Amino acid sequence: MKRAFGTASQPIVLHVDNHLLVVRKPAGVPTVPDSSRDPSLLEWAKAWIAREYAKPGAVFLGVVHRLDRPVSGVVCFARTSKAAGRLQRAFAERRVSKVYWGVTARPPKPALGELTHWLCKDSRRNTVRVVPAESPGAREATTRWRLLEARSDRSLVELRPLTGRPHQLRVALAKLGTPLLGDLRYGASAALSDRSIALHARSLELDHPVRGERLRFEADPPTGTSWRFALLGSSET
Repeated sequence: MKRAFGTASQPIVLHVDNHLLVVRKPAGVPTVPDSSRDPSLLEWAKAWIAREYAKPGAVFLGVVHRLDRPVSGVVCFARTSKAAGRLQRAFAERRVSKVYWGVTARPPKPALGELTHWLCKDSRRNTVRVVPAESPGAREATTRWRLLEARSDRSLVELRPLTGRPHQLRVALAKLGTPLLGDLRYGASAALSDRSIALHARSLELDHPVRGERLRFEADPPTGTSWRFALLGSSET
């Protein structure tokens, strides 16, 4: 039996039109159904469309990208097969701009830069590791980072993935020696109380799949203690 969303973990609709549905995903919610049988964002979004538009029968939503379960932020679904195909090509051709915010225990050094390395995924363990470029299955990953704010116990970092590899940002920060808070899989010293990792998909910028104009969607970060920074409107410890 599936569990219901808790009130603190409800997704939020950021944008909807005839071709797109853009939603803020809470941390801890899988983007699509998985073996846990917990409610997924895709299922929630289909139910929302059915309810808001009084649609009988099955609702179509195309999955064009995903966020890891412990990550929060902007997720875009396609409402038509035409939009799904065009958005999938846009992601594959790197015509979509993504900005993430992450919180680490200490600031990265240097404060800004670009990291390129080669990644290989272990599907059985659901982990990714850095490997030599010539390794079988290796895929190039490039990430730009910039320190936004440093406090005594944590730092806020902006991340811009130029490629779209699994766990790319998590591995990049671990490689820099500054793993994300709560990311035990990649070197964090302790879990966060809600079992999330301090990574948030802040914005997504893309061309509308039918009308063509450039659109930008933003989602506010979580409100927990890890995310308290002056830049985000809070300077509490």
